[in-house]
Amino acid sequence: MSPQLSEIRARHVARNDRQKAAVGSFVRLLATAALIALGLRIFAYEPFNIPSESMLPRLMIGDYLFVAKWPYGYGRYSFPLGLPLFEGRIGDTLPARGDIIVFKTPRDNRTDYIKRVIGLPGDRVAMADGQVVLNGRPVPRRRMADFTLPAGEGCDSGPGRPDFRTRDAAGRAICRYPAFAETLPGGRRFAVLDQIANDVRDTTAPIVVPAGHVFVLGDNRDDSADSRFSVAEGGVGLVPTGNIIGRADRIFFSVEPGAGLQLRGDRIGQAL
Repeated sequence: MSPQLSEIRARHVARNDRQKAAVGSFVRLLATAALIALGLRIFAYEPFNIPSESMLPRLMIGDYLFVAKWPYGYGRYSFPLGLPLFEGRIGDTLPARGDIIVFKTPRDNRTDYIKRVIGLPGDRVAMADGQVVLNGRPVPRRRMADFTLPAGEGCDSGPGRPDFRTRDAAGRAICRYPAFAETLPGGRRFAVLDQIANDVRDTTAPIVVPAGHVFVLGDNRDDSADSRFSVAEGGVGLVPTGNIIGRADRIFFSVEPGAGLQLRGDRIGQAL
């Protein structure tokens, strides 16, 4: 082979080697990024979006949240697909009353739900005329300004339900819901909606929360399947702590439902 052909061949081999090295570096970069993203999702934060009105007025359809994974330790449902890699929870810590948690519903151990923790193991929880009764004491509740939102986002009505559709001072169609401020022992305060007086959900028998479980409620009390009723009755029953995914931490994105990418900028960044 002539020296000229040898030089051409050498340049060709070198170019192929550089291309292979570049492709290898890119593949390693993608693999590293995927592992970092998976690690963050398992051990730090997992995204979650709000699919229903059960947590109005605090959380709205179109909100996207970061769910913190570390506050209660790590269990089966901290991992993708809920793989049973070990028993129990590592670093198991109970939620605090008032925390908003995301969990796998005991109904199928697959569907993600979001609710507020009201009762801890040993607590006795009941409802009386729409008021939470915790360990024999009514949770303080006071009327506050009505909660409103654009009528296009909800205002469900039907047999036995009031029609909450009305118009604001500018003539825009809105929903107007009665709102109340609840204050749990320890001072945690939040707003709840109670749309229907004397609803079947407003008065329930006392339930004692067993070890390894929590009692949860939706803030929108008349539009929430929660611990007031068993799975067989259409609720979620008492939630095993092993089903908890994490604590709702912060809204990182929010859009008006059905309005394309119309941002609700005032909600982005709100801590929960």
